[in-house]
Amino acid sequence: MVTAAVCAVVAGYRSYTAIAEWVADAPDTTVLALGIAPDRRPSEAMIRRLLQVLDPQLLTAAIGLWLDGRAAPRAATGRRAIAVDGKSLRGSRTTDAAARHVMAACDQVSSVVLADTGVDGKTNEITRFQPLLDQIGDLRDTVITADALHCQREHVTYLAERGAHWILTVKGNQPHLHQQLTALPWRAVPNATRDTDRGHGRREIRTLKILTISTGIDFPHAAQAIQIRRRRHRLDQPKRFTTETVYAITDLPVHQAKPAQLAAWIRGHWHIENKIH
Repeated sequence: MVTAAVCAVVAGYRSYTAIAEWVADAPDTTVLALGIAPDRRPSEAMIRRLLQVLDPQLLTAAIGLWLDGRAAPRAATGRRAIAVDGKSLRGSRTTDAAARHVMAACDQVSSVVLADTGVDGKTNEITRFQPLLDQIGDLRDTVITADALHCQREHVTYLAERGAHWILTVKGNQPHLHQQLTALPWRAVPNATRDTDRGHGRREIRTLKILTISTGIDFPHAAQAIQIRRRRHRLDQPKRFTTETVYAITDLPVHQAKPAQLAAWIRGHWHIENKIH
């Protein structure tokens, strides 16, 4: 019944009544493949009662693990990267309630959501970070990427206890740390990577610089500082650039993470933000 409901929702049937109609109208061969006897199809009331008591986070975790097990195999030498990101669910706003906000952990290679957790008005993404990742059994040697909101000391302590690594964006919510990063001698550092993208009538040039951190950065386990600079312009206005500079830190030392790999993980996090909308 759960599998039938999932299939119905994927096919665009959203309400309990619509799901029941999909099950009632499905060919006999289809419901047999789902494990349902064609002459004993579940009613709308039965489907509704089941789905109302079902834990959506457990269902998400089960489907995520199933999909992840069927994704393309990862290179033997590559680390797994999981992006943590929060989004308001499109279409969940009503006249009486704000849009539902959910935080998800998503595999960067397969784009499969491995776990998610709701973020209601009584909490926030920061407090849900650990419960979200607690749903994933093994994080050893995994790289967790997250935006500036999750640049928190308790988060990196938790990840160290789980044996995971991290790449965290640093912005104004950590003013002292951000000031320390901007004060580093970036002008004297050559570009570690440079790449160009074209699309949607725009061209973007991204450069990445890396500095090994020995002293002067007040953040636990930080090993490397990263500066990402993005210059964009419209193809029909090649002389009018906009420039954005973003800073990040990671606990991965230089011998464990080359510049090209760090750049790929950072880009992968930005792409995941779009993929899980």
